[in-house]
Amino acid sequence: MNPMDGVDSQPTDRTIDRRSFVNRFAVLAAATSLGAVALPAVAHAAPSAAVPAGINPNAYGDVRPEALADITELTIAEAASLIRQGRLSAELLVEAYLDRIGAFDADYQAFNLVAADDALASARALAGAAYKGPLHGIPLAIKDNYYTRAYPTTANSYIFKDFTPPFDATAVSKLTGAGGIVLGKTQMGPLATTRATTPDGRITTVNAWTPADPRTNPGGSTSGSATAVAARMAASSVGTQIGGSITAPSNAQNLTGLKPTMGRVSLYGIIPLSYTRDHPGPLARDAKDAAIMLSAMAGEDPNDPRTLGLPPVPDLITAATPVKRGNKVAMRWGTRVGVIPDFTAGSSETAAARKAFLDKLAGIEGIQVVDVRLPEDWDTLTSTAFNNVRLPERSEPFLPLLRKDLRSFGVSVTGWLQGSMLGANEYVLGQRAKVLLLERVLDDLFEQCDVVLQTSPNPFDAIGLPELALPIGFDSAGVPVGTILGGQPFAEDRLLAVAAAYQAVTDWHLRRPANPAGENPEPISVDPSKSRKPFAKSARGKVQAAPVPQGRGRFEAHEAAELSQ
Repeated sequence: MNPMDGVDSQPTDRTIDRRSFVNRFAVLAAATSLGAVALPAVAHAAPSAAVPAGINPNAYGDVRPEALADITELTIAEAASLIRQGRLSAELLVEAYLDRIGAFDADYQAFNLVAADDALASARALAGAAYKGPLHGIPLAIKDNYYTRAYPTTANSYIFKDFTPPFDATAVSKLTGAGGIVLGKTQMGPLATTRATTPDGRITTVNAWTPADPRTNPGGSTSGSATAVAARMAASSVGTQIGGSITAPSNAQNLTGLKPTMGRVSLYGIIPLSYTRDHPGPLARDAKDAAIMLSAMAGEDPNDPRTLGLPPVPDLITAATPVKRGNKVAMRWGTRVGVIPDFTAGSSETAAARKAFLDKLAGIEGIQVVDVRLPEDWDTLTSTAFNNVRLPERSEPFLPLLRKDLRSFGVSVTGWLQGSMLGANEYVLGQRAKVLLLERVLDDLFEQCDVVLQTSPNPFDAIGLPELALPIGFDSAGVPVGTILGGQPFAEDRLLAVAAAYQAVTDWHLRRPANPAGENPEPISVDPSKSRKPFAKSARGKVQAAPVPQGRGRFEAHEAAELSQ
């Protein structure tokens, strides 16, 4: 199969009318005071519709030997190949992940609930069902601000501690409808703010690469979802982002995380934090897996007007399939990768990893690495003062509770108070500044390049543009180093294509952290002739989070405010 088949001859960002996206964004900014309103459609040329994931041959591939020997090593694409061929059952795959959860999650604290028996029951039910596509039988971890009708959705807060929703979030129902299996709900920052802690600030989730050192940040607020995937306790996971909450945990834990364009994935059934900045998206092991996840999650939802009037979802899976010309990896579409000033400045290990990353990119046919200048007034428009206009959006839905009992907000209360006290003139000025920033990014920055490297996610979070985080190395302490690519409206396909090309010539994304000290479950092999003893600590039933180990530290309210997403 030619990996070019089934994909458009040009990426989606070449089909979009930028001005119509700016107009839509301006209306969205104004709509914060009106609630759900109809938004102007984004004008676009008509690309081909996406190839349905279930029949897209690019969703499947060869399986690495180490993944055959331990099925928790499988990427989604590898597992999908084995399941489709009848060489691996969903039940066995779920059992393998439950073994690791039972063995290690007391150390990692990635989950706050594991639905072991339900996950096994779902896997058994799939054995007799029609094949649904590459997510058929794939075990997933769900951030605990996504509604799940069978389990509590707490957002790791006092406010929602007893809340069990009456329905699944749209994104969850799409994933399970595509055959995904919910293993459980993951730890997160209280109400999606800091790294994962208890509501009163005690640190829970640790970075999978340094489980004995809680000082190493796992990334927030989607901490548990990242640790679950990095520690091989789930095949993939989902998170939300308003200020780096997908990209930061992915960079911190050697994952490929994709924060889509505003509206590409429905927010319906997700506990709100910011009407104009909440972005749901996947955390995965590589670009192909991120594409498979986003293909299932994306699309229109009548319950979320932000998803309506958008370009059709392109063939993301094929876009994330590396292209070869002769024996060399090549970029699917000619792409200028913009390097902002000071991206490689200094002599730090991060700077060295960035330089090596640029060198590797420059060696890929079809990629041109170019220096770019930042738009006028960049420092002002991306400053903390303007970034803080997000705070009233998080405070407004909770004002009655703020007036009633500040203790309900636990350690993150300061951010909610800040939002409630920001003046209307400051808020309106901030919304106007966001529109001006978007105009300058599209008209100035993206005239110089097709994608741009970033050192912070916040500017693109504020203006609804897509971002992809990917691993580019490790520091001397063995902690992952990552970077962030930013794209034009609905440019997820081009971002995935860049990441896929880079990952085809490097192996950072294939590296996994060592297990914590202690008893290890015997790896489960694909080979049915190899029997194993049942692992005594395998997760069973419906398991709540283990008690938080002593000595992990805690945040005070002022620290939580400084680190808030």
